[in-house]
Amino acid sequence: MSDLAITPNLSDQDGRRATLRLVVFGIEGQHYALRLSAVERVLPMVAVSPLPKAPSVALGVINLHRQVIPVLDIRSRFDHPPRNYGLAGHLLVARTRERILALPVDEVVGVQEAAGETITPPGTVLPGLGYVEGIVTLADGLIFIHDLDTFLSLDEERRLAEVLEERAG
Repeated sequence: MSDLAITPNLSDQDGRRATLRLVVFGIEGQHYALRLSAVERVLPMVAVSPLPKAPSVALGVINLHRQVIPVLDIRSRFDHPPRNYGLAGHLLVARTRERILALPVDEVVGVQEAAGETITPPGTVLPGLGYVEGIVTLADGLIFIHDLDTFLSLDEERRLAEVLEERAG
């Protein structure tokens, strides 16, 4: 992930307003985003294998080029109902500081640039809005920029690492 801080006064080396490149995706009609620099690829939905003993946020794992990647339930983090994606969904494969993971989403809208002045820190809108590092205000709505490094609690991260290690061993 980039070290670019999310503030209303983002600027580049020339003092101009900086832009943030985002991969925008939809869940239940609401738009969310990840930094483009964190996204590895977008895949059509594939079968997810169960991962016994994993934290409840882990839906299971996929095998991507012989790499076991956990699939995490972003829908539950944002209080959306569970969904059986079938072949209609997509998986966003992204990097955190700890690992590569996949997030099932309803749709991938595309890549969008957001100017620094359109990004609001989440604490100024709703204190305690975990998992969100910024909110982009557009004429037709809001986009919540998701912070994958805060997606898992320390306990969930530890449990997931243990289960993945056991599976690999």
